Order: sequence, then structure tokens, then C-alpha cells
Amino acid sequence: MSDARLLECAAATVEAGRQLATAVHSSGIDRAVIYLRGDLGAGKTTFARGFLAGCGHAGRVPSPTYTLIEPYEFEDFMVYHIDLYRLAEPTEVDDLGLAELDTPASIMLIEWPERLGGLLPPERLAIRFAFAGGGAARRATLDGGGTWPARLRSLQERDPALGETHA
Repeated sequence: MSDARLLECAAATVEAGRQLATAVHSSGIDRAVIYLRGDLGAGKTTFARGFLAGCGHAGRVPSPTYTLIEPYEFEDFMVYHIDLYRLAEPTEVDDLGLAELDTPASIMLIEWPERLGGLLPPERLAIRFAFAGGGAARRATLDGGGTWPARLRSLQERDPALGETHA
């Protein structure tokens, strides 16, 4: 299953993140791995800011480029914003302890997941951000693996805006 959505500006990218977080949380999904893919400046961290706002975070959301992992604790769950851009080898992931973070009541937002190499779990939602024309417009494409196609259908039934496809 794959859905594309045109995001006209940074505010629309933040709103898309907020909508997905709200839909995930209201659907009872309490464990998720969400890959954020795209070139530098394509909107991955902007989307993560919206996702965290949709979870209830009101503070600053820095890019985890240097810290690699930024944890956000909520009442019932954790969100880990992870940036693997600086990893040179997939084996460096072992030092980060990502397997220990993938627990019930945790959501991982992973930027640059391709740095995981062959360690990519099949149970994930992938969102690819691409530049769309000039200016701030981006195209976000959702694609789910494992049980995510069914989850996406369920989320889209709850919030049809998640599945909007714009030319």
C-alpha cells in the first residue's frame, strides 16, 4: 500500500506529522517503527516536530543529527527521534542500543534508515519525502511493511486526510 500527499509548505509538513501521531495514538497503536526517508532538507525533522506535537510535546524539537537519539517521554509511551545520518557502517547501530528501545509503548522515528543496511525490520511504516517543484513544497509517500498496510487502512478510515492523494 502506498499513498502520496503533497505538502505545500513547512506548516503542512508539521500538520501531516501531527495528524499521523493523533491517528496512531487514537487507534491504540502503542509500538511502531516509522522510517523518515529523503534528501537533506526534504522535511524529515519538520515532520517529526509535528508528530511529537501531535503526541503532546510542546517544547523544542532539535534535530538529532549530533545526539543521534532524542527521547521524548509521555504519560503512557516513549517516542525516540533517531537520526542515523552520521553512521558510516550498519554495525555502528549495535552501539546505539536501538533493539532495547523497540519495546511495547515505544515509537521510533528513524531518519536515514537506509544506514541500517540489512537490519531493516519488515514491520515498519516508511515515509519518503521528496522535493516537489520549487519552493517549500514536498511530496510525502507512505508505504507500510508487515502489518502496516492494514494499519494504514484503519488509520485512514479514522482520519481520511492521512490518505489524501494530491496531484
